[in-house]
Amino acid sequence: MRRGVLVAALAAACLLPLPLAAEDGDAAADAHVTVAFAAEPTQIDPTRTSAGVDQYFMALFYEQLLTAGPDLKQRNWLAESWRLFERDGVWLIGVELRRGVRFHNGDELTAHDLRYCYLRQRDPGLSRQAGRWRHVADVRVLGDHELEIVFKGLPDSALLPLNLDLWAIPRRYYEEVGNEGVQAHPIGTGPWKFVSRSVREEIVVERFDDYWDPDSLPGIRRLTIKIIPEDTTRVAAFKTGAVDWIDAVPPAQVADFERTPGVKVASLPTSNNLFLALNALDPRSPLGDVRVRRAVAHAIDFDAIIEYILHGQGIRTIQVTPGAPGHDPALKPYAFDPDRSRELLRQAGYGRGINVNCYNLTTPREPYLKEVGEAMFAYLTAAGIRCRIVQLEYGAWINLGRRDARPEMDGIASWMWGHGAFGDPTDPWGGHLHSWRDGWGWYSYHDDPELDEMVETLRVTVEPDAKEALIREIARLKHERVAGGVPTYRPLVTLAWRDTLRFEPWPQANWRMMRDIGPAD
Repeated sequence: MRRGVLVAALAAACLLPLPLAAEDGDAAADAHVTVAFAAEPTQIDPTRTSAGVDQYFMALFYEQLLTAGPDLKQRNWLAESWRLFERDGVWLIGVELRRGVRFHNGDELTAHDLRYCYLRQRDPGLSRQAGRWRHVADVRVLGDHELEIVFKGLPDSALLPLNLDLWAIPRRYYEEVGNEGVQAHPIGTGPWKFVSRSVREEIVVERFDDYWDPDSLPGIRRLTIKIIPEDTTRVAAFKTGAVDWIDAVPPAQVADFERTPGVKVASLPTSNNLFLALNALDPRSPLGDVRVRRAVAHAIDFDAIIEYILHGQGIRTIQVTPGAPGHDPALKPYAFDPDRSRELLRQAGYGRGINVNCYNLTTPREPYLKEVGEAMFAYLTAAGIRCRIVQLEYGAWINLGRRDARPEMDGIASWMWGHGAFGDPTDPWGGHLHSWRDGWGWYSYHDDPELDEMVETLRVTVEPDAKEALIREIARLKHERVAGGVPTYRPLVTLAWRDTLRFEPWPQANWRMMRDIGPAD
């Protein structure tokens, strides 16, 4: 995967407050740092999460068996070791847990906690991710520090890029306090423990000094994360010294931040693949006709949007991100050609154009998301696909896309689905390309039996070369049929912090993981 890391460490005199620079080592380690996020999670419980934004807080408290490091290479984490193997015709993943890992309440992590996580995640009454476990027969506890993931047939190829998808949650605590208690006071094994939260304002956490890996503890005592959605207010908070670190630097101001003395900046590709979701199922909608869907794809100048609205802070995607498994450089985007759009509409019997609802997310989940949506819908209108724009906050937007919610999304929606740190499309295609049935396609507005069968095969194709070949074939058909939406781009997120801080971005939570943060050397 391409990493666009831009670091500007300038040595000129600093005009900003330096909250940590003058402290000695012990005092700095006890420091309290305040940062600001643009968006707030909807959920903190990893077994009930429904959105990528939830990772922003989950990554403070909860950990998985594997993880991706800053180099984007997967490494063992709570798993001391693991292996995929076949025994008596049954496929299994055997896992040996680290010893001595403790939750914030003092309980020791055991394999029983991981099995409890599995039981919660496979329960469709609790988890939006229940369908992910369709190929798993059980998670079997062999001892306090040993477990096996037992497959019903062939192993699930999406589990590995999902870091085996089991989270360390404390069974005893969860059973004691219930779902609301977990939401009010999360407890995990992570490097930060919960102190307080004021919804829509801030969360405060404190370093967990009994963390299992003392060498990777944060270098500060306390962290406050402010929620500041408004770009101008968030930037002002940084420039006035109210916060020491911000995410989502507005793309138009990235160059100014890079030139600012005493400020470090990193622009990094998120794991989030954005697309336009199209309802191809509604018999009353023209979008069921592939010619109309291709008209949508031809109508928008995505390159211009990336250059002029995002100031280059985006990576154009066709189906799979460049550098990701199965990426096919021969697959070219639909050319920006509004005349071709009008001709396709005419061929489909809509010579006078069409009217359609266009849903736009206004929450700053990604930089300038609202502005990008408005530009895309303006392009569509100019090509004869006349948008009735409906602006939605995050909660209304994500409920609109769910197939089990009403009313259904009845037109075009600005949408997204993370492909993870490794860019693997297997799990997202099961969610928004595969038709909605049997735990598949819980955000899908498409129905193509051939693609359904291919996505199901991809899910159990583990051999790397075979998997890459199948991803390419699905991507080609998906592109030709404009199935599962029109891919647009993968955003870059720009983080900024004072050079009195040491901060190493980790890819979890789209680089907002506050693991490696402390006073600068």
